[in-house]
Amino acid sequence: MSERGARVLEEALALSPEERADLAERLICSLDADWQRRIDELWAAEVEARFDAYERGEVEAIPADEAIADAIKKARG
Repeated sequence: MSERGARVLEEALALSPEERADLAERLICSLDADWQRRIDELWAAEVEARFDAYERGEVEAIPADEAIADAIKKARG
């Protein structure tokens, strides 16, 4: 990495996590103009696959509030 790149990295690491995430997304997008379109396509395919699995009875749906409460409980340990 160049000296300039190292300085930019050092400044970037001093940002808040939210600012670093935004910066990372913008940098990735600058590398591949089709990045967001591809991500959207992948998510659409994932949603369709999950819905198809639900319709086939392979997965069970639970209310969102229960799923969120469970995720919070697991995250807290």
